[in-house]
Amino acid sequence: MKVILQQDVKGHGKKGQMVEVSDGYARNFLLPRKLAVEANAENINTMKMQDKALKARQAEEKAQAEAVAQRLKECQVKIRAKAGQGGRLFGSVTSKEISEALKAQFQLDINKSKIVQPEPIKAFGGYQIKCKLGYEVVGTIQVMVVEE
Repeated sequence: MKVILQQDVKGHGKKGQMVEVSDGYARNFLLPRKLAVEANAENINTMKMQDKALKARQAEEKAQAEAVAQRLKECQVKIRAKAGQGGRLFGSVTSKEISEALKAQFQLDINKSKIVQPEPIKAFGGYQIKCKLGYEVVGTIQVMVVEE
Protein backbone atom coordinates (compact mmCIF):
# COMPACT_ATOMS: atom_id res chain seq x y z
CA MET A 1 0.00 0.00 0.00
CA LYS A 2 1.30 3.45 -0.85
CA VAL A 3 1.11 6.07 1.91
CA ILE A 4 2.28 9.67 2.34
CA LEU A 5 4.15 10.16 5.61
CA GLN A 6 2.91 12.97 7.84
CA GLN A 7 5.87 12.63 10.24
CA ASP A 8 9.32 11.06 10.09
CA VAL A 9 9.04 7.28 10.54
CA LYS A 10 12.28 5.52 11.45
CA GLY A 11 13.28 2.98 8.83
CA HIS A 12 10.70 4.14 6.27
CA GLY A 13 11.20 7.80 5.39
CA LYS A 14 10.85 11.46 6.17
CA LYS A 15 7.80 13.70 6.40
CA GLY A 16 6.17 14.35 3.03
CA GLN A 17 7.59 11.28 1.28
CA MET A 18 5.43 8.73 -0.50
CA VAL A 19 6.49 5.21 0.51
CA GLU A 20 5.32 1.67 -0.13
CA VAL A 21 4.54 -0.28 3.07
CA SER A 22 2.66 -3.51 3.78
CA ASP A 23 -1.12 -3.25 4.07
CA GLY A 24 -1.19 -4.45 7.69
CA TYR A 25 1.52 -2.00 8.81
CA ALA A 26 -0.35 0.89 7.21
CA ARG A 27 -3.82 -0.11 8.50
CA ASN A 28 -2.78 -1.12 12.02
CA PHE A 29 0.06 1.27 12.83
CA LEU A 30 0.60 4.25 10.51
CA LEU A 31 -2.98 5.31 9.75
CA PRO A 32 -4.47 5.04 13.30
CA ARG A 33 -1.54 7.01 14.77
CA LYS A 34 -1.87 9.67 12.03
CA LEU A 35 1.75 9.07 11.00
CA ALA A 36 0.63 8.69 7.37
CA VAL A 37 -2.33 9.14 5.03
CA GLU A 38 -3.35 6.92 2.15
CA ALA A 39 -1.82 7.95 -1.18
CA ASN A 40 -4.95 8.71 -3.18
CA ALA A 41 -5.22 11.38 -5.90
CA GLU A 42 -6.39 14.12 -3.52
CA ASN A 43 -3.62 13.53 -0.99
CA ILE A 44 -0.96 13.32 -3.72
CA ASN A 45 -2.15 16.65 -5.13
CA THR A 46 -2.05 18.20 -1.63
CA MET A 47 1.48 16.88 -1.13
CA LYS A 48 2.63 18.44 -4.43
CA MET A 49 1.07 21.80 -3.53
CA GLN A 50 2.75 21.80 -0.11
CA ASP A 51 6.08 20.90 -1.72
CA LYS A 52 5.71 23.75 -4.21
CA ALA A 53 4.87 26.24 -1.43
CA LEU A 54 7.85 25.05 0.64
CA LYS A 55 10.26 25.53 -2.27
CA ALA A 56 8.88 29.02 -2.96
CA ARG A 57 9.27 30.00 0.71
CA GLN A 58 12.84 28.67 0.80
CA ALA A 59 13.74 30.59 -2.37
CA GLU A 60 12.33 33.79 -0.84
CA GLU A 61 14.26 33.28 2.42
CA LYS A 62 17.49 32.63 0.49
CA ALA A 63 16.98 35.84 -1.52
CA GLN A 64 16.48 37.78 1.74
CA ALA A 65 19.66 36.26 3.20
CA GLU A 66 21.63 37.26 0.08
CA ALA A 67 20.24 40.80 0.32
CA VAL A 68 21.33 41.04 3.97
CA ALA A 69 24.80 39.72 3.03
CA GLN A 70 25.07 42.38 0.32
CA ARG A 71 24.03 45.07 2.79
CA LEU A 72 26.59 43.85 5.34
CA LYS A 73 29.40 44.49 2.83
CA GLU A 74 28.59 48.21 2.89
CA CYS A 75 28.47 48.51 6.70
CA GLN A 76 31.30 49.12 9.11
CA VAL A 77 30.19 48.66 12.70
CA LYS A 78 31.92 50.88 15.25
CA ILE A 79 32.03 49.58 18.78
CA ARG A 80 33.36 51.72 21.60
CA ALA A 81 35.14 49.94 24.43
CA LYS A 82 37.06 50.90 27.54
CA ALA A 83 40.83 50.68 27.38
CA GLY A 84 42.89 48.52 29.66
CA GLN A 85 46.67 48.36 29.88
CA GLY A 86 48.86 48.31 26.78
CA GLY A 87 46.12 49.10 24.24
CA ARG A 88 44.09 46.06 25.19
CA LEU A 89 40.41 46.09 25.99
CA PHE A 90 38.99 46.12 29.46
CA GLY A 91 36.94 42.97 28.88
CA SER A 92 36.12 41.80 25.35
CA VAL A 93 33.74 42.37 22.44
CA THR A 94 31.36 39.44 21.98
CA SER A 95 28.94 38.47 19.22
CA LYS A 96 26.07 39.83 21.34
CA GLU A 97 27.61 43.30 21.34
CA ILE A 98 28.20 43.12 17.58
CA SER A 99 24.57 42.10 17.04
CA GLU A 100 23.30 44.98 19.20
CA ALA A 101 25.58 47.47 17.41
CA LEU A 102 24.32 46.30 13.99
CA LYS A 103 20.74 46.85 15.12
CA ALA A 104 21.46 50.28 16.61
CA GLN A 105 23.63 51.64 13.78
CA PHE A 106 22.19 50.03 10.64
CA GLN A 107 18.78 48.56 11.68
CA LEU A 108 19.97 45.08 10.73
CA ASP A 109 18.52 42.46 13.05
CA ILE A 110 20.98 39.55 13.05
CA ASN A 111 20.82 36.97 15.81
CA LYS A 112 24.02 36.66 17.85
CA SER A 113 24.09 32.90 17.22
CA LYS A 114 24.53 33.54 13.47
CA ILE A 115 27.70 35.55 14.07
CA VAL A 116 30.70 33.21 13.89
CA GLN A 117 33.49 34.48 16.10
CA PRO A 118 36.37 32.09 16.81
CA GLU A 119 37.26 34.02 19.95
CA PRO A 120 36.12 37.30 21.54
CA ILE A 121 37.85 40.47 20.37
CA LYS A 122 40.31 41.65 23.04
CA ALA A 123 42.24 44.45 21.26
CA PHE A 124 41.48 47.65 19.37
CA GLY A 125 41.46 47.71 15.59
CA GLY A 126 39.52 46.46 12.57
CA TYR A 127 38.19 42.93 12.24
CA GLN A 128 36.28 40.90 9.67
CA ILE A 129 33.71 38.63 11.29
CA LYS A 130 31.82 35.92 9.38
CA CYS A 131 28.05 35.72 9.67
CA LYS A 132 26.11 32.60 8.61
CA LEU A 133 22.75 33.81 7.32
CA GLY A 134 21.30 30.43 6.34
CA TYR A 135 20.93 28.58 3.02
CA GLU A 136 24.74 28.49 2.68
CA VAL A 137 24.87 32.31 2.50
CA VAL A 138 27.78 33.82 4.42
CA GLY A 139 28.18 37.55 5.00
CA THR A 140 31.16 39.48 6.33
CA ILE A 141 30.79 42.10 9.04
CA GLN A 142 33.42 44.84 9.21
CA VAL A 143 33.95 45.63 12.91
CA MET A 144 36.00 48.59 14.10
CA VAL A 145 36.76 48.61 17.84
CA VAL A 146 37.67 52.12 19.03
CA GLU A 147 38.61 53.57 22.40
CA GLU A 148 35.80 55.09 24.44
